[in-house]
Amino acid sequence: MRLFTIGDLHLSFGVPDKPMDIFGGWKDYQKLLEQNWLERIAPEDTVVLAGDFSWGMTLAQAEADFAFVQNLPGQKILLKGNHDYWWASKKKMDDFFTAHGFNTLHILHNNHYAFGQYGICGTRGWVSMQGEAADAKILAREVQRLQVSIQSAVDAGLEPIVFLHYPPIYGTSMNYEILEVLHKYQIRKCYYGHVHGKSGHNHAFQGMYEGTEMRMISSDYLQFVPEQIF
Repeated sequence: MRLFTIGDLHLSFGVPDKPMDIFGGWKDYQKLLEQNWLERIAPEDTVVLAGDFSWGMTLAQAEADFAFVQNLPGQKILLKGNHDYWWASKKKMDDFFTAHGFNTLHILHNNHYAFGQYGICGTRGWVSMQGEAADAKILAREVQRLQVSIQSAVDAGLEPIVFLHYPPIYGTSMNYEILEVLHKYQIRKCYYGHVHGKSGHNHAFQGMYEGTEMRMISSDYLQFVPEQIF
């Protein structure tokens, strides 16, 4: 039983293909992802999908993408990305998965999932835009969701591992509100996606920050190979 993660699958089986190739390195990426997944992941493994899962605008439009991942080995835990317009209430998503037999798909939203001694926690996150009231409100909500998720794992006696869509640090931009939560709970591992293209990857922070190891797991950065954590 192993734990993997990858972000930004940007699947589009139910809608017209999106031009991900503008970033370079996305040719036949859905086939490449499937091949790499089948080579590495077993039915007893778990994969955390860190946002931007599908280009579908609704659950119905994303159904083909859910079916694609459902048919791959392992349990999958999904959190929200900025392009996941299909995202709805957790109950509505859980009900949709149940109705369609997607029993390997699980939503991470104000909760956690146990994996051995660890608690899989996370939320979308947000950018840090100083002086922007609307962004401040969204960020405050994401900070709260992250705290609720982490605290639920702590209350269960588990060590939290955090998964975000947005990077807490990018170039010279520091999302201090998110970083404060990571510091408060002494999070040792944090994984994030969202960043694409070589120029973007070059600005992404990876390494230790105040005791937290940060890793970028955008699918194009990983060359569509899910990264093993444990």
